Amino acid sequence: MIKREGKHRILIIGGSGFLGNSIYKELYPYFRTFGTYNTANNPFEKNHQFFQYNIEEDDIYEILDIVKPTIIISALRGDFSKQVLMHQHLAEYVIIHGVKIIFISSANVFDAYIKYPSFEYDKTYSNSVYGHFKIKIENMLLRLPKKQVVILRLPMVFGAHSPRVQDIIKLTNEKEPIEVFPNLIINVTTASKITQQIHYIINRNKFGIYHPGSNDLVHHEDFIKEIVKSLELLSQPIYKRVYTTNDDRYLAVLPKFNTLPKHLQIKSDDILTDLKI
Repeated sequence: MIKREGKHRILIIGGSGFLGNSIYKELYPYFRTFGTYNTANNPFEKNHQFFQYNIEEDDIYEILDIVKPTIIISALRGDFSKQVLMHQHLAEYVIIHGVKIIFISSANVFDAYIKYPSFEYDKTYSNSVYGHFKIKIENMLLRLPKKQVVILRLPMVFGAHSPRVQDIIKLTNEKEPIEVFPNLIINVTTASKITQQIHYIINRNKFGIYHPGSNDLVHHEDFIKEIVKSLELLSQPIYKRVYTTNDDRYLAVLPKFNTLPKHLQIKSDDILTDLKI
């Protein structure tokens, strides 16, 4: 029998995606946890904790009314304008029902700052469509009561089953080039560490902006080559070096104010170690 530790009812929007499903697996044994999936004929159809939700056609209110969540985790991908509209509906629900929302954001909210890493309360500034979209939702949520909002700005996510690592394996096996960015300085994380961090944030009733990535910085090219070495692949990789600037540029989000306990922090070497297990 599953023992659940809290009164929370958690709805993960985007619960069938790589990150959303990792969060679901972490929280389900402890809380009443529900998720959404998009396409029909999906394996999640058979899971009664999951609801089909097509952002193009469906109204999120219907699922909110059924689940009555106390915490909403937004980990959805899809059309940007539709996502903005959905988050407007979520913001209304958060205010009316006094619930908490945890929004999975991105380091790209700072992608116009290239000369240094960014911290939690730095002003967001982006040159990309993706970064602008994340900033728009962040700003919407930051107008809500502060104790009801958590924003997690993620760096690049790696780990054994991550799409990035699976792509590296696929490209190497097919003798296709892996793109590396020699001048790009990043920090990194894994889905398993993010899910543990979210669990902690829920248990301790935390709020605010978090930068939960690795405490150290790495060059993108060097780190990808270290991953390939850790995977011990049979084929020799081919690399395509992509220069977007002649100088080093940063796409890194470091914690300064909202730090997590030591056991929930991560270093880039931890990711490489996990790949070798």
